[in-house]
Amino acid sequence: MQKRIVIKIGSNALTRPDGRLDVTRMSALVDQIAWLRQKGCEVILVSSGAVACGRRELKATHELDSVEQRQLFSALGQAKLIGLYYDLFREYHIHVGQVLTMKENFQPGEQYCNQQQCMRVMLENGVLPIVNENDTVSVTELMFTDNDELSGLIARMMQADTLVLLSNIDGIFTGHPDDPASQLIRQVAPGTDLSQYILTEKSSAGRGGMQSKYATASNIQQAGIRVIIANGKRENILIDLLEHPESTPHTVFLP
Repeated sequence: MQKRIVIKIGSNALTRPDGRLDVTRMSALVDQIAWLRQKGCEVILVSSGAVACGRRELKATHELDSVEQRQLFSALGQAKLIGLYYDLFREYHIHVGQVLTMKENFQPGEQYCNQQQCMRVMLENGVLPIVNENDTVSVTELMFTDNDELSGLIARMMQADTLVLLSNIDGIFTGHPDDPASQLIRQVAPGTDLSQYILTEKSSAGRGGMQSKYATASNIQQAGIRVIIANGKRENILIDLLEHPESTPHTVFLP
């Protein structure tokens, strides 16, 4: 039976310490997604990184407020990001399609059905959907909390078997990840409360953090979808999660 996987790659997994896009890491993740498809998996990719891409493309001629920066840099960066994905996946003869969405598209109704049908026909024709928030028009109350929330909504809408949230941390720990005394929580059964272990700090490159990942994972777990939180900077992380899950650091929320 074919498995449907939604993979969310966060900004921290795609950027270098200086904030630039890590094209080498991006290429490695594309290689692994191509491998998953060869194994018979359907993949939907939710990718951050557009704002980080755009920020390096242009120096603004005058000071911009936060909304203007987000709109300008995301518009520039999304074109560059999808172009890079296009070139990388083309090496594997994989067609990609861009889906830019907004929170209102997930309300019941025509827009929801149109979006669902769009991705369904893409998958049926072997096209890999690459999803991101439409940051040029999604501002303030129109915004998703972050791409963790977006990927969860996509997983639920497309009835995925698994949602993989990739950041730069191995999963949920019993303390700060940098503390040697902290233990990685490997499995989370439905109804388990881990709030005492969740740090509220935001990620350095994106809008989210572990609190957001935990909220998304708990919510999607209740919908009967397995959720994995793992480190996208680890070599062959997606392959190892499938082939060597016991020895690969991650946190899995069991449905």
